[in-house]
Amino acid sequence: MNTTATDSDAKATAEVTDQAARRRTFAVISHPDAGKSTLTEALALHAAAITSAGAVHGKGERRGVTSDWMEMEQSRGISITSAALRIDYGDCVFNLLDTPGHADFSEDTYRVLSAVDCAIMLLDSAKGLEPQTLKLFDVCRARNMPVITFVNKWDRPGREPLELLDEIEQRIGLRPTPLNWPVGIAGDFRGLIDRSDGTYTKLTRTPGGATRAVEERMDAEQAARAEGEEWGQAQEEIELLGEIEAHYDEKSFLAGESSPVLFGAALPNFGVSQLLETLVKLAPAPEDPVDVLGERRPVGAPFSGQVFKMQANMDKAHRDRMAFLRISSGRFDRGMVLTHGATGRPFATKYTQAVFGSERSTIESAYPGDVIALVNAAALSVGDTLYSGPKVEFAPIPSFSPEHFAVCRAKDSGRYKQFQRGIAQLDAEGVVQVLTSDVRGEQAPVLAAVGPLQFDVVSHRMAEEFNAPVELAHLEYSLARRTDADSAPTAHALSGAEVLKRRSDGELLVLVHNKYRLRVIKRDNPNLILEPLLAGGTDADA
Repeated sequence: MNTTATDSDAKATAEVTDQAARRRTFAVISHPDAGKSTLTEALALHAAAITSAGAVHGKGERRGVTSDWMEMEQSRGISITSAALRIDYGDCVFNLLDTPGHADFSEDTYRVLSAVDCAIMLLDSAKGLEPQTLKLFDVCRARNMPVITFVNKWDRPGREPLELLDEIEQRIGLRPTPLNWPVGIAGDFRGLIDRSDGTYTKLTRTPGGATRAVEERMDAEQAARAEGEEWGQAQEEIELLGEIEAHYDEKSFLAGESSPVLFGAALPNFGVSQLLETLVKLAPAPEDPVDVLGERRPVGAPFSGQVFKMQANMDKAHRDRMAFLRISSGRFDRGMVLTHGATGRPFATKYTQAVFGSERSTIESAYPGDVIALVNAAALSVGDTLYSGPKVEFAPIPSFSPEHFAVCRAKDSGRYKQFQRGIAQLDAEGVVQVLTSDVRGEQAPVLAAVGPLQFDVVSHRMAEEFNAPVELAHLEYSLARRTDADSAPTAHALSGAEVLKRRSDGELLVLVHNKYRLRVIKRDNPNLILEPLLAGGTDADA
């Protein structure tokens, strides 16, 4: 037995384990306009990853947010794609996965949540829990994911803090445990009390919020003199929190049963440093991943990772295709040859990058919890596993049930090749699901989307990136159910229904006009296979 080799392997495993313990991989979930992209910028600013923070709509000399790189994102002031930001902060490495906030892009957000260990639930101080936040929290709950709550926009008029905590507990059953407490009502934000030691951080706004807020630490006696009545009110509320035992509990937090709560305002950078420190102390490091067989692969085992996102044409000069991969185990070194789980074929990793919005940098090595972008990854698709050493494959990432459908055709028949290439690319990225049938033909695929804004993205990208403008004819179907080859002919012959094949995985889907028609179909054809898709409702809907 080669003792030297054994010692070397042990050292390599220990290095990977130690590096994994430094990682914090998380996403920010929220309703549109709650300030998610602004918070992402503020976190990066405080971690010194950028020198000045941007607003979602760049006004005057203030630039737009770094993570929104797509032209449509910058013009509309919404996040459409997901951005992966790697930030070094002290001894920790943050992998912050910014996600679309708009409900129409829920599927992209779901894929991102499969690649993180923790989520920051961002609430608007005036609006509290909103529909999209609730939907995304349900995904977190399904995975028992730890959630840290950040109540944003405390510098604007809003609700009472105790009222917001009560809403969190009553509506989603998540027990809130505030780590800090605001002094001053929403709209008159004075500073924050640290509940662990009672110290006070007084905050001073900087012009435009483009640089870090000025923070002044005070003890309780100094704070009482400085803030007067507002300080007294805050102390009374903190006493009430103690009476109801709203204290942080690690076990219930990691189990997804309670949520540490922090207050702040991302735009002027109030309370952002406290959120960063909370991530360092409380957010979980990567754990041993579970494979498709239900077995755990230690983080120190040979390399493995899963593709959770595909994105093409991020660099207009190169028109390349990137696969975003979350490392599950082992050390990654640029240039290593991995095995593609779906095909068993080798996959070279010569070009590997970290992506910060539209900016890129080459990655030489990475560890569990890190997100890397593999360039020119035409052979990969969402959900694919890459590994070295013993074979491993992770469970596929499910697709959402589409609710909007449109036939897509090229406006210029002379650009059919560009049309086909573009549709195939957007399908591989998961921008939309592409459905086909022998009846409609390849020249008129049906695009299936969770929300109608996805069709706007398709039209924009087909024209701008592939030079193949399209026309869309919307269909009257509003839901889809999975079927099999035996049931397909019968289902296709029914009125108000149509069977198409999903190009990405070959699944047969029955499109139906509405839930009432589905109910009649199931009543008259009890032996038909009509299975709900993820987030597509249950039989109770029909």
